[in-house]
Amino acid sequence: MIADRIRQARLAAGLTLGALGEKVCVSHTAIQKYEKGLLTPSSSQLLKLARACNIRTEYFFRTHTVELLQPEFRKTSTFGKTAQEALKIKVIELVEKRVELLGAFPEVPILAFAPPATLADHIATLDEIETFSDQVRSAWQLGMNPIADLTDTLEGLGLLVIVVEEENPGFSGLTAKARTDDGREYPIVVVSKRWPGDRQRFTLAHELGHLLLEGRLAGGINEEKACDRFAGAFLAPRIAVHQLLGQQRHALEWQELYVLKHEFGLSMAGWLQRARQCDVITDTTHLSMFKRFSAKGWRKNEPGGPLPKEHPQLFDQLVYRALAEQYISESKAAELLGIPMMRFHKERQLELSDVVAHQ
Repeated sequence: MIADRIRQARLAAGLTLGALGEKVCVSHTAIQKYEKGLLTPSSSQLLKLARACNIRTEYFFRTHTVELLQPEFRKTSTFGKTAQEALKIKVIELVEKRVELLGAFPEVPILAFAPPATLADHIATLDEIETFSDQVRSAWQLGMNPIADLTDTLEGLGLLVIVVEEENPGFSGLTAKARTDDGREYPIVVVSKRWPGDRQRFTLAHELGHLLLEGRLAGGINEEKACDRFAGAFLAPRIAVHQLLGQQRHALEWQELYVLKHEFGLSMAGWLQRARQCDVITDTTHLSMFKRFSAKGWRKNEPGGPLPKEHPQLFDQLVYRALAEQYISESKAAELLGIPMMRFHKERQLELSDVVAHQ
């Protein structure tokens, strides 16, 4: 088990055998023997390995194992196979913590995620996704107003939402099912921490689309386009678009899109697209406005400050809930949160001025 963990930690850190060996002052051959189980590192070496891979030593001894099933990446070509494998290992490590925490409760404290039973079984066109999205919102009693905290909403429905440190700009999101060693499966959605809140929200909604639209799309429909359409419709329903922009318009003001971005958490470009999809503006008007939008340099950086980033709260809350009920110890709580005991004690008593949630 430790051998596999060492290899996983090295790959997740993006280190070669030689690079890790240099960091812990051993040969690459020694690292290779560690990973094959031919040589067992001492406790001091394990500590060095953990520091080199930016993890806690507890990782090497964790008994819960998780397998990622059917991982689907939202990425560009710059995010290659090696980067994908490294990210999967990072995600597995974070999911293992969540599985260990959930296992500490007498009964699993989260809902089992399931698509609403009332959804259409077959979608023949992209336009039908508008109705499909409305059905999802209705079944989950979300109404047609802005979803203030998308992560909290998804976690409340039983999804494991994970935000990862990933510097490669080619990665946006990932959906998968995490299967534990006891056969349980949890659907997970992963987004990159590097992106602003509006892009994270769109990615979360897009990945939710993958989970809900699976097996429902007609053969000729591109799944990525379908999930993009679902994300836009889920974040800004057609009825809201018509109420706020009107049924038909000859033009839109940038200030309108800016205000709506901050109200609904959907980018200005996303609102411009929604206006076209909902027939508020024509294709010609959309193309003209999009050219001006691009000429202003807003495709890369929209005006104003970035929207607040998404941050999962459920994991932290469940750690403290388990601690309060004495299902876990203080040391286990600190380990799960990934912080030193001294900091944990201060945060537990709200004694730090910069108290923050952890993941």
